[in-house]
Amino acid sequence: MTRPQHPLELLAPAKNADFGIEAIKHGADAVYIGGPSFGARYGAGNDVAEIRRLCEFAHRYRARVFVALNTILHDAELEASRRLAWDLYEAGADALIVQDMGLLEMDLPPIQLHASTQTDNRNPEKVRFLEDAGFSQVVLARELSIEEVEAVARRTTLALEYFVHGALCVAYSGQCYISHAHTGRSANRGECSQACRLPYTLVDDKGKVITENQHLLSMKDNNQTDNLLALARAGVSSFKIEGRLKDLSYVKNITAHYRTLLDGIIAEHPEFTRASSGRSTFSFTPQPDKTFNRGYTDYFAGGRQDDIGAFDSPAFVGELIGEVVEIGDGWIAVNTDQTFHNGDGVCFHDATGDVLGMRINRAEGDKLFPAELPEELTVGATLFRNRDQEFERALEKDSAERRAAVQPVFAETATGFALTLTDEDGVTVAVDLAHGKEIAQNAERALATIRDSLGKFGNTMFVAAPVELQLSQPWFLPVGALNALRREATEKLEAARVATHPRPPRAVPAENPVPYPQDELTYLGNVFNEKARAFYEKHGVRLIEDAYEAGNEKGMVSLMITRHCLRYSFNLCPKEVKNIKPDPMTLINGSEKLILKFDCKACEMHVIGKMKKGVKLNLGSIRPAASGCG
Repeated sequence: MTRPQHPLELLAPAKNADFGIEAIKHGADAVYIGGPSFGARYGAGNDVAEIRRLCEFAHRYRARVFVALNTILHDAELEASRRLAWDLYEAGADALIVQDMGLLEMDLPPIQLHASTQTDNRNPEKVRFLEDAGFSQVVLARELSIEEVEAVARRTTLALEYFVHGALCVAYSGQCYISHAHTGRSANRGECSQACRLPYTLVDDKGKVITENQHLLSMKDNNQTDNLLALARAGVSSFKIEGRLKDLSYVKNITAHYRTLLDGIIAEHPEFTRASSGRSTFSFTPQPDKTFNRGYTDYFAGGRQDDIGAFDSPAFVGELIGEVVEIGDGWIAVNTDQTFHNGDGVCFHDATGDVLGMRINRAEGDKLFPAELPEELTVGATLFRNRDQEFERALEKDSAERRAAVQPVFAETATGFALTLTDEDGVTVAVDLAHGKEIAQNAERALATIRDSLGKFGNTMFVAAPVELQLSQPWFLPVGALNALRREATEKLEAARVATHPRPPRAVPAENPVPYPQDELTYLGNVFNEKARAFYEKHGVRLIEDAYEAGNEKGMVSLMITRHCLRYSFNLCPKEVKNIKPDPMTLINGSEKLILKFDCKACEMHVIGKMKKGVKLNLGSIRPAASGCG
């Protein structure tokens, strides 16, 4: 199959409309945001009016807005979700990110559908099925290697979306039930309790302790900085940043970082193009190391590798700055070449490995005066900076501008003059100025005044090429009239851009779709309503279990399936070490015990457990969600 060339889309997270607007200013081609309900991220909900406001801003730049409607839905929620889909469409949303296939059996608006990463998209067969079912874009599993992405791309014409930055869920998305089993908070419904960030002790099948009190299911953060070109060549067209709950400085810094990188790729490789209009400029230099992270990894992009876990701590340690060489009365001296600022945050690991932090009240060269000096700090301790006050202050200000190119043409008319503006997308508007023609006494000054007044686009979204004059001779025109003409034309052009924004059409499902890749679905299929059941039956699935959240007792089952493998992490992999068997292991956190079983053929680890007594799903809490889902 010949795959058509796609523009490279930078997709940024938006906690709310203001964050989304800043993401677009800093170079995002699209943003994804949660609506008032059913979006898989607790604490990131927005009312429809806010989404309309974001759409109006985004569409001025031909940027798109995707709304997450990606929890699994109970039968009692289907009608509310359908009405919400229509409200979002009418507000201007460009696509819905969907997990529950029951939605496809309903009367949805003609809006593009994207398959959430929660639909567990990790092989060509699944993605090809989703294409036939009527999806236009699919969020690939974070675990896929570049080679596996390429294999998917060969089998589909869908736009492929790939996470390039941010928090990593250790489990295959949509295949994690620990939170629901232990707390009743379902990750598939946006309320993940993040058991993966807890400390555990690992013991083997003989009871021998392998390691104690480490965050063994906590991954480092994703960073595909070095793989963008390879991903684009493999078929990725949408480069997604995780973080609908991250702060604004994260959104600005990380969006600007990837905008800069993608612009460099596009400049050097003409087969790739931008996915939206305008160019962003920044008042700061993007630096991902200064923004919250648990250390970075490119995960499985190049295949399985060591050191993908953040076992020591799930906290943000920050950038290495040096060692403590002296401790005085209320101060410390650091061996470093870094420059410090009042208000910086620094931290260190204590004797037990825990991370302790200090706020720097005053910095005098390499001598730091913390607000409070921890007793645990010793000479020789390694210091990290997890807050650069000067960098954060730069991001608190207006830190980016985004402008689209426009060509002004000023010409004579029968009744006076007209200003025509044509932007980089070919959108054109014209505004007439009824005015008498008075020959200028100073021709050179008159022409300069016209060019200067009509070329000033100030704080608007436009940057102008030199004004083209189509005049029979220099005419005198008041500056006030010229400025008013320019303002009117600018407003008209902005409105025209919004009105002509090309909303992507809904894909038409195939007349003869390929069957669903499986003819049986266990609880791992996340079927939680009768509409979803009907969808899968229509596509060839014969046996369908209820979703885990339905509450039917299943005993000991896989509560998490992950490509992360603790046998591999501790050099106990049967494929790597002779005479090692893949015997089960146990993770212990207090009274909690989870059994680890290893599927070496699939190269996966299964975390086995059961539902706690008394745990029930709270259907009353329809919340916009909590894992790193999209």
